[in-house]
Amino acid sequence: MSEKDKLGDTGQFIQKMDGQLLGWEHPAARLREALEYDHFRLYAQPIVALAPPEGIAIAEVLVRLREEETRMLPPGDFLPAFEHYGMMGELDRWVVRNALRRLEEGGAVKRLSVNVSSQTIEEPGFAPFVAVQLRLASLDPSSLVIEIDENDALDRRPAAERFAAEMKGIGCQLLLDGFARRSVSFEPLKALLVDYVKVDGTVTRNILRSGSAAAKLRAILRVGQVTGVKVIAECVEEAEVLASLKLLKVDYAQGFGVRKPEPIDELFKS
Repeated sequence: MSEKDKLGDTGQFIQKMDGQLLGWEHPAARLREALEYDHFRLYAQPIVALAPPEGIAIAEVLVRLREEETRMLPPGDFLPAFEHYGMMGELDRWVVRNALRRLEEGGAVKRLSVNVSSQTIEEPGFAPFVAVQLRLASLDPSSLVIEIDENDALDRRPAAERFAAEMKGIGCQLLLDGFARRSVSFEPLKALLVDYVKVDGTVTRNILRSGSAAAKLRAILRVGQVTGVKVIAECVEEAEVLASLKLLKVDYAQGFGVRKPEPIDELFKS
């Protein structure tokens, strides 16, 4: 058997194993079908202002896959397959297009944030796509916030900086997600010209129990005040943590202790 044949057999075997894990016979074809026939549903989780007037400042867009009439698969069940088959850019486009359509329809939420994958950050054609979608929806570009993960900002720095510059050129806002997960380095804030940082949940959850976590958060807040970057605390689950964040004058909070994710249409009606 040739080397090429061996590689082909390996690829078929992996695809078969992927299918068994997901319960799908042909995973890549199933993902394309879901994109083509809109089998996804958008959910959103509010990011709430902690200073008056309190309310929803941004809602983070989340995606679920409708597997059956009433069964929704969470991202952890299907995103690895999208990543494996190099299809994250297609999913990110679907999410952006449908999120902007929902914004165009109007409602209680005026700004949405969308997470983008490392595959999308590497894709030169994504920024022009977003620009076209914003024009079609007749929306202010600042109504769309693009979330870049800290890992991508650090590990794919040239691509992340190019991508960020393109998004800012369109007029979108930028959010650095998972900030301080690996280290408190403020260099990405300067390089990416972000508007928001979302402090990693490992910091937020421990501010009442760990002097190190509390010191990290205070340092982030000081830099935010100097640079004009707004600070979001994620994974807020306890009332005591929320109260502490308000005392520290954190700008925004997100988490199950603030408000749970819900179907985007329901959130827009609230």
